[in-house]
Amino acid sequence: MTNAFTIERIEARILDIPTIRPHKLSFGAIQRQSPVIVQLWLNNGACGFGEAATIGGPSWNEESPESIAHAIAHYLAPAVVQQKAGCIEHVLTRMDLACKGNAFAKSAVEMALIDALARTLDIPAWQLLGGKVHDSLPLAWTLASGDVQRDLQEAQLRLEQGRHRIFKMKIGARTPQADVAHVTQIARGLPDSATLTVDVNQAWDGNTARRYLPELIDAGVSLIEQPVAKWNVPAMALLCQELRGALVMADETVCTPQDAMMLARASASHVFSLKVAKHGGLLRTRQVAAVAQAADIGWYGGTMLETSIGSAASAHVFSTLSGEHHGCELFGPQLLVDDIVENPMPIRDFCLQLPDGPGYGVQVSLQQLDRFDRQRSGQTPVHIDLGRSATA
Repeated sequence: MTNAFTIERIEARILDIPTIRPHKLSFGAIQRQSPVIVQLWLNNGACGFGEAATIGGPSWNEESPESIAHAIAHYLAPAVVQQKAGCIEHVLTRMDLACKGNAFAKSAVEMALIDALARTLDIPAWQLLGGKVHDSLPLAWTLASGDVQRDLQEAQLRLEQGRHRIFKMKIGARTPQADVAHVTQIARGLPDSATLTVDVNQAWDGNTARRYLPELIDAGVSLIEQPVAKWNVPAMALLCQELRGALVMADETVCTPQDAMMLARASASHVFSLKVAKHGGLLRTRQVAAVAQAADIGWYGGTMLETSIGSAASAHVFSTLSGEHHGCELFGPQLLVDDIVENPMPIRDFCLQLPDGPGYGVQVSLQQLDRFDRQRSGQTPVHIDLGRSATA
């Protein structure tokens, strides 16, 4: 049925949405998110939405909101317009031929296409992605204000609300000694019911990680994300062999199915952080997850701090994945001052509940898109604060 429809047109726009507080990482702090929102129309009139969000512009990887929007408008859209909507792999192949790399941009187009197809069929997107095995996923919250008391107050509030009991801390901006002291203070202030993880964001070298990660584990950390540079697979493997009491999770190191195979062969990761944008789309995310399952590696549903569009799409693909998992962190909409959908995904009993309506199950507000549209608001590209003194 879907092969009768073709892709009619694609539009991309950049939004600028302030965050509720500064979000600090090892490489700087952000106070505004600039997701690229894609609308894709089929010739039957169906419209689907996709999203590609970066963290602080191009500071996480090579793509920026501006490059994503440019690649879609000038290369990807011309390559896939008039193609059969139901032939998703064919569409992906045409995008790969038209534009090397640019995984974030391609993921936004594929996301919008799958949404339009699911809405055409009046089914939730997970039915096009293999069928769900989870109705909900434990939802983490990142404590990244940089202030101990503020972080503990945030954690306590979210525990009382029944929203989060998995907490992740972004470290690496301070000295290792200061990071260990900071994490230890947070760990001591959390109740036993809470779980604590850390994300070093590639900030440490192998020897620094071997020296200080045991102290973080002693403080109560149970999951350690990307402690060393993405290229440093030998150090990741050594940490996996030596550390006791915590698991090592790859993020920046695992983008493609080939990356996943490399890590599996090297026994260099206990867990993969899955992110739809870095994998190049929902179908490619399932490919990386398949390698994880085959290699007895767990998975974690990561985020690029997307709005409810990208978060809902991610929730749909994560709901279809079996194997050992460690929850997800699709809290991006909560970090933004306002949402761009009419019906945000509900959170109950510390879990994100999967929306089950047509497509990704969220109704996008065109008024909110216009409100935050960069061209309409006269905003300029955001530049992340890279001054380490600001996070020291």
